[in-house]
Amino acid sequence: MSGIPEDMRVINLGLPKSGTTTLGEALRRAGFRVADWKIRPGQSKSIRGFVGKLMYSGWFETGDPLHYLGEFDAFTEIDVIREGKNLWPQSDWALLAAIRATYPGARFLLSWREPAAHADSMRRWSNLGRSRLPENAVPGLPAGFGHAPGELERWIEGHIAFCRQVFAGAADYMDYDTADPDAKARIGAFLGVSLPWWGKANENRNHPGSEAD
Repeated sequence: MSGIPEDMRVINLGLPKSGTTTLGEALRRAGFRVADWKIRPGQSKSIRGFVGKLMYSGWFETGDPLHYLGEFDAFTEIDVIREGKNLWPQSDWALLAAIRATYPGARFLLSWREPAAHADSMRRWSNLGRSRLPENAVPGLPAGFGHAPGELERWIEGHIAFCRQVFAGAADYMDYDTADPDAKARIGAFLGVSLPWWGKANENRNHPGSEAD
């Protein structure tokens, strides 16, 4: 496999706790410049902040969602639901289409997990699944929904279906189950790069579940 093409941008459409940190670590070790959820001190010479907020700033100010993120070529978690922000670029087709039009080399991944296990992981991760998601109006999950059994699961299923529908038949899209033993090979083949590492990152050690997060 070749090195990373100069025009490649990798955008993961996965929801929180769907293996986004693992994907980020794998791409980082493969040589990608990864922005995972937030640009932290030392990552950039000029910008700080949440990836999702920077995407929307670029989109509305210039028409290019990656305008402020030129130092990076992989974006592994792009939502934010904290500090008064509630942004979900992975559910916004206009924004995704703008990335697609501006960056012909862009590749879109969807990391997903079996919905029941995924929802359980969200509920155990700080207050994400217990209050932040149910108390905010999230695309596909209106405020007030998400507390009852099955509601987060249905939202997760809906997001997977949305991504598969809007990218149906597209060569620049691939989704993968994080539990698939062939995930590393499939992602590498899709991107045309060799992934030297694949494992489990950002596990919930305070509230472990039956499977790693």
